[in-house]
Amino acid sequence: MAKIILLIDDDPAALEALNECLRPHYQTRIATRGQKGLELARLQPQPDLILLDVELPDMKGYTVCSALKQDGLTAQIPVMFLSSHTDVFDITRGLQLGAVDYVTKPVAPPILLARVQTHLRLREATDWLRDQNAHLETLVSRRTRDLEARTLELQNSQDLTIFALGSIAETRDNETGNHIYRTSAYVEVMARHLAVRASRRHETVAMRDWEMIWKSAPLHDIGKVGIPDNILLKPGKLTTEEFEVMKRHTVLGRDAIRAAEIRVKSEGSFLRVASEIAYGHHERWDGTGYPQGIGGEDIPLSARLMALADVYDALVSKRVYKPPMPHAAAVEIIREGRGSHFDPEVLDVFLETTDAFADINLRYSDLCGDPEPSA
Repeated sequence: MAKIILLIDDDPAALEALNECLRPHYQTRIATRGQKGLELARLQPQPDLILLDVELPDMKGYTVCSALKQDGLTAQIPVMFLSSHTDVFDITRGLQLGAVDYVTKPVAPPILLARVQTHLRLREATDWLRDQNAHLETLVSRRTRDLEARTLELQNSQDLTIFALGSIAETRDNETGNHIYRTSAYVEVMARHLAVRASRRHETVAMRDWEMIWKSAPLHDIGKVGIPDNILLKPGKLTTEEFEVMKRHTVLGRDAIRAAEIRVKSEGSFLRVASEIAYGHHERWDGTGYPQGIGGEDIPLSARLMALADVYDALVSKRVYKPPMPHAAAVEIIREGRGSHFDPEVLDVFLETTDAFADINLRYSDLCGDPEPSA
């Protein structure tokens, strides 16, 4: 069945352009007033995505979005704002109300189709995660004798879900290529070495806890799905205001993962570690990072590992604004961040494993195809 897109806009020209763009691929419903849009959002079968104009005859689009998010029947439908406004405050306000994106008019059809497809895929993945976990919990409760096998099945489905969601985030920025595979592998190398160190100090940390760190790493940038393209894909340096919006990807990522935990009733699960990584991987050991400005061991270990892996990969990877840096030069830059940007012990482990980092960078080069997630 074709996906249903609800268009809420009172501009005939805009509606005609949106319809012409979307109708070949999706079913569309149209409302020219906010109240009518709220009614159509509740109509079964419900829309899979809502495109919402900011300025409507009877109410502001922000009011419509708030009403949608407060209604249990429509709260999970993703909302994309449409507006000719490009002010950072307006964009931020829409995202804070729960919108997943903000598209400026006039809309470019290829960009609109790409972003619509991204958010439809993200919703499918979230729904799948909820349904899959509910199904597995039922199986475990009915068949306690198969607990071990079901636990393994759950783990495999979680791993696949993480890589699926991480890949969705990466589609917003195709400059990053195999970034999620490389950073996950870097984190695994460091976590395994830290596990050996912990055992030598007679610290009892289960290997499953270490595994949760590197297997959750692909979700570190999931919040970038909520950053507007004009900021996320800007080829030059961001303004102060744009950088403030960009920094919100840490909060958006944490909130999205926490919402998934609540929906699937899996608080304390592998998603907890993913939330730590998404929220904390831009914190610095000396407390000068964001979003909280915390430092030292107040930063979760998972985020400290991800911070180093993320910086290394950014240095050795090609971007539209810079060529790739040689491995040796990247190692020296990271070495200089000991005790300021990076946890000294994590950095020491990195220096012990730089050959493995170089091998991973070569194995998962952006010149290669998409690799398969490791078991």
